Amino acid sequence: MPVWQALGSRLKELESDRAASPDIVRETLRLYPELARDIAIARRIVSGGQLVQMLEGTYARVHQLVYQPPRNLRESLRKLFRVDVPAIVHDMRWRLLSVGLFFVLSTLAGWALVMTNPDVVALFASPEIIEGVQAGDLWTDGLLHAVPSSALSAGIFTNNISVALTSIAVGVLFGLGTIYIIALNGLMLGGLFAFTAQYDLAGRLFSFVVAHGVVELSAIVLCGAAGFALGESLARPGALTRRQAFRIAAGKATRIGLVCALFLVGAGVIEGYVSPNPAFPLPVRIFVGVAYGLLFVWTLAGLPELSRLKVQRSQSVAT
Repeated sequence: MPVWQALGSRLKELESDRAASPDIVRETLRLYPELARDIAIARRIVSGGQLVQMLEGTYARVHQLVYQPPRNLRESLRKLFRVDVPAIVHDMRWRLLSVGLFFVLSTLAGWALVMTNPDVVALFASPEIIEGVQAGDLWTDGLLHAVPSSALSAGIFTNNISVALTSIAVGVLFGLGTIYIIALNGLMLGGLFAFTAQYDLAGRLFSFVVAHGVVELSAIVLCGAAGFALGESLARPGALTRRQAFRIAAGKATRIGLVCALFLVGAGVIEGYVSPNPAFPLPVRIFVGVAYGLLFVWTLAGLPELSRLKVQRSQSVAT
């Protein structure tokens, strides 16, 4: 018993300290098979009980440390972007399509509401914004004069990441919270474009939005799909328990949220430096928006890596 209690204290050091001494590592590896032998003996003498449970728990921790893959940040990031995220997006493609369609319908509904009843725009815009548009000015005019681009970018991508991650988190409300976030963003987008169109300012709003909006809106929809999958894991866990289904869905949603957060940082930089700057003409803005959007899609698709994996699978089946 003292040997295994000492091993338990060593495991805490190994689990928390990446630079453990070679002596501790060698001693742990030496005791690994001996621990398995003592578990077998303990099971024969005492079926169950605290001793067996303690030994089995220690063995599981040692086993995890011995067989865990080596830590390699570069390889982990490559696997995240080229394998994990594309596979997750492929698995939830129908949810993504459904959430994207719902966002489009919400945008059209916002447009129709404001076109038929302009006063509804007060639900989406402040009185200052409404008065400015009625006077022929967009709220985006003069942003660079009011706030430096660096501060503007930081504030924008912080807010966008917050919205995207919130759309995932509220998925725990059986998907209803995610539906609310997606609907609200769609109604707001459509309503503001309809309102500015009534004063011939929709073209200027499009010119402001197009450079950063492609990735920004796509990321919010993607996070919405991840949040919806989170809620579905609770509502319809299938053959798994709710805890198991939720844990799997949460792991996938975390990976999606991380990738979207990284791209939203880039979108925030574009919105801070390019979108409000009149020096960039509309063709340049469209090019930036489309190019960044294609990079986002290429990252999510992971086509070269997925094709290589499919070829490997087919070869293994053939052999």
